[in-house]
Amino acid sequence: MSQTPVPMTDINSAPEVSSRRWWTLTTVALAQLMVVLDSTVVNIALPSAQQDLGFTDGQRQWIITAYSLAFGSLLLLGGRLSDLLGRKRTFIIGLIGFAGASAFGGAAGSFGMLVLARAIQGAFGALLAPTALAVLTTTFTVPKERARAFGVFGAIAGAGGAVGLLLGGFLTENFNWRWNLYVNVFIAVVAVVGALIFVSHSVVTGPRPKLDIPGTILISGALFALVYGFSNAETDGWGSPLTWGMLAGAAVLMVVFVLWQQRASHPILPLHIPLNRNRGAAYISVLIAGAGMFGIFLFVTYYVQTSLRYSPIQTGIGFLPMIGMLILAAQLSTNFALPRFGPKVLVPFGMVLSAIGMVYLTRLDLGSTYAGDLLPPLMIIGFGIGSIMPASIQTATYGIDSRFAGVASALVNTSQQVGGSIGTALLNTLAATAATNYIAAHLPPSAEVAAQAAVHSYSVAYWWGAGFFAVGAIVSAILFRRRGQSLVSAPLGAGENVDDAVSGNAKPLVQHTARHRA
Repeated sequence: MSQTPVPMTDINSAPEVSSRRWWTLTTVALAQLMVVLDSTVVNIALPSAQQDLGFTDGQRQWIITAYSLAFGSLLLLGGRLSDLLGRKRTFIIGLIGFAGASAFGGAAGSFGMLVLARAIQGAFGALLAPTALAVLTTTFTVPKERARAFGVFGAIAGAGGAVGLLLGGFLTENFNWRWNLYVNVFIAVVAVVGALIFVSHSVVTGPRPKLDIPGTILISGALFALVYGFSNAETDGWGSPLTWGMLAGAAVLMVVFVLWQQRASHPILPLHIPLNRNRGAAYISVLIAGAGMFGIFLFVTYYVQTSLRYSPIQTGIGFLPMIGMLILAAQLSTNFALPRFGPKVLVPFGMVLSAIGMVYLTRLDLGSTYAGDLLPPLMIIGFGIGSIMPASIQTATYGIDSRFAGVASALVNTSQQVGGSIGTALLNTLAATAATNYIAAHLPPSAEVAAQAAVHSYSVAYWWGAGFFAVGAIVSAILFRRRGQSLVSAPLGAGENVDDAVSGNAKPLVQHTARHRA
């Protein structure tokens, strides 16, 4: 079904509201869910895939790393391409490419084929994820409806990992590991049909900007080195020269990239986007929350499967109350709390709540029960994450000139990806060290000592996760502007105006929209 192209104008000009916007939200939500749950679905499938294809424990990490390297390093390029090529076209290409790579991986007959498929998945995921958020950003312009839409999107961003555990356990136990990849094909088919019917075309009016090739190479190289450095730290340790070499290289490339963006005619990342104080605070909040969330999914999964002897399906079901609280908090925060209090109150509140939940998890031991000891902290953390993610994502994309909606959205995904990489490397290393030290202090080693060491290592990870959230509470409370203050802390970029500066105060935004409609 063809539709009249909608010019890519500043969303502050309040274009005509699409009558199909809620179907657009459903389509975007499907795509976001597919990308987010993919990582945990594949994690569940890894043991079965390893047994079937015969790769070693040392090779196993590349099934995860190949995806994260491609995804993390190409996100900004994917976001910029959606701005240049049109979001509907880019969205459909991303869906088809991700589904094709998933089918290729599901049919893989060797370790090399599976790694290649995962890398291709990551590349198309980097095209799809920021485009999905950009479609949402430019579709919902009425404040109240925008809040509802971002509440749904933020809930999926936070809960997708837990949903992946449930789905992965079900598919692995009832079918086989290959269906953890094949399932993406079915989701993508529905999303492509929805995109063809409901997503509006966007076209660039005026002179078409060029792709910043030097900037693309610099930022892609920096993000590749950053993700690889943290991934290598997880496997080879922080003493590895390759770890520090990659991290140092990432820092150098990042500095050169920033210097180049200041002089580039068509920068891939206009610096006014991250330098805007509220947006910058939102990106940092997503990064910190991503690092802290890793401890929840990874170590709680380890605990319930190895210590409480839960099956994969039982593990996924155990996370459902957390998902329910996350969805509830996402709707309450974006529809009621954010317009009234702004991100300066809401995001630190979520960070503090998540930190309390993480500290609660440190009480778990071999004699703990699910209902009495694990369920309460999971629900607390779910409500905390539901307060952080939707508010941060909405703030990060609020007031963006639609010409830059893709790259601004890509920064959200990049922040979450980098945060997850940092959390993976740090928490895994700290937990492994804690387990080793515990065993050394409780000689002679035995099965009981090993089990106690594992629980102790999880506790150490939870404490550090609580620390991440505590730092996030302080940083977000300082950086976010008060409700009603100007968002602008840097010169406005092309297409931005001072009404971008509402900082979560719904009333001026409503007035501004009404002026344009009048």
